[in-house]
Amino acid sequence: QVQLVESGGGLVQAGGSLRLSCAASGRTFSTYGMGWFRQAPGKEREFVASIKWSGGGTDYADSVKGRFTISRDNAKKTVDLQMNSLKPEDTAIYYCAAHLIPFRSDPGRAGFGSWGQGTQVTVSS
Repeated sequence: QVQLVESGGGLVQAGGSLRLSCAASGRTFSTYGMGWFRQAPGKEREFVASIKWSGGGTDYADSVKGRFTISRDNAKKTVDLQMNSLKPEDTAIYYCAAHLIPFRSDPGRAGFGSWGQGTQVTVSS
């Protein structure tokens, strides 16, 4: 399995920006699509964004489309989530995850595993 470690979370005021990073181990990282999910207090975990194994193809939840950008660097084995125009409702623990199978042709919203430990994002009003 791919091992993942998230970083970059913190406290930011509404309208501000944060950049989350997910560092991966494993020699086959570049063959797996990746995704970002989040879980707010008292709510279920929800899909945020995903990117296919080769980059290019992406998918975003409607709530973040136009504000968040997912990207990856297969040479560095990292996946980032640039978050702009942050809102208080973006407050959550953010997790990165890898596809369960390699070379999927779609970025997808399901079929993820190898979850990271999460990083806290708090947006104040």
